[in-house]
Amino acid sequence: MEEVELKGKEVLGEVKKAIVGKDEVLRLILTTILADGHILLEDLPGLAKTLMAKSFARALGVEFRRVQFTPDLLPSDILGVSIFNQKTLEFEFKRGPVFTNVLLADEINRAPPKTQSALLEAMQERQVTIEGNTYELPKPFIVIATQNPIEQEGTYPLPEAQLDRFLVRLRVGYPSKEEEIEILRRRMERKKEEVDIHPVTTPEEVVEMQRAIEDVYVSDAILEYITDIVTATRENKKEIEVGASPRGSLALLKLSRAYAALNGRDYVIPDDVKAVAVPALSHRLILKRELWYTRVSQESITKKLLDRVPVPKFE
Repeated sequence: MEEVELKGKEVLGEVKKAIVGKDEVLRLILTTILADGHILLEDLPGLAKTLMAKSFARALGVEFRRVQFTPDLLPSDILGVSIFNQKTLEFEFKRGPVFTNVLLADEINRAPPKTQSALLEAMQERQVTIEGNTYELPKPFIVIATQNPIEQEGTYPLPEAQLDRFLVRLRVGYPSKEEEIEILRRRMERKKEEVDIHPVTTPEEVVEMQRAIEDVYVSDAILEYITDIVTATRENKKEIEVGASPRGSLALLKLSRAYAALNGRDYVIPDDVKAVAVPALSHRLILKRELWYTRVSQESITKKLLDRVPVPKFE
């Protein structure tokens, strides 16, 4: 765990060369990568969502590819296509951009459902099936998708089944005045757009860090606490139409273990669960129809539920 904590600090240190502030968002992104999960960044344009994805890929020393989702994007544009080779008289599979370590699906809600669903197998099974042939994806494989929650014209909202495949949904938010001044100052000092980020790990080391998370101890009291939080989302019939499924419980378990490891611990405490609960569960809740046009958000309801669920005593 000491090695995971040390490498985690080095990665975050490199990413912070490009990103000013947003420490908790960056920590949660790294936590999700170590938990071997996918990330949905949902916020307004210009808040460094794409830059975050690129910066983490560079700092981790892994392969990175970006796909700009548009209404005319086809599944084969992501997965790949078989091309007939006239020399060998056989079809050859040309791999698409999904065959990478970190795939940035930019503005994922702009592509039609058929193209969005092409990612489902890749995200869940870490493989791609084309014309009856199955191809394994490289390890690690992380999808970082972005979407703009405000502009809805010409978009295709992600269905609940696909939203559930993302381990977390994160919102970046505007920087403070001091942070924005620092962004401008850094741009003037480096005299170029690109930020120099050096890799501190390799794909193999990232996989080893992901495996190390499996050794983090979780007590029965913490397991019960996780279950109580998820159960509370199902029992809140006043505001929630459909609560989190067992996949939500598993998400809390994986994220809390990774969060503990990044803090140098080989055991989970209630604060770890609390730190990851809102981004892990909010997007899995379907609110009552009458709340759709109010200022009540999934995140605010999840926070209220966290306050109500009794926290186990830590030993």
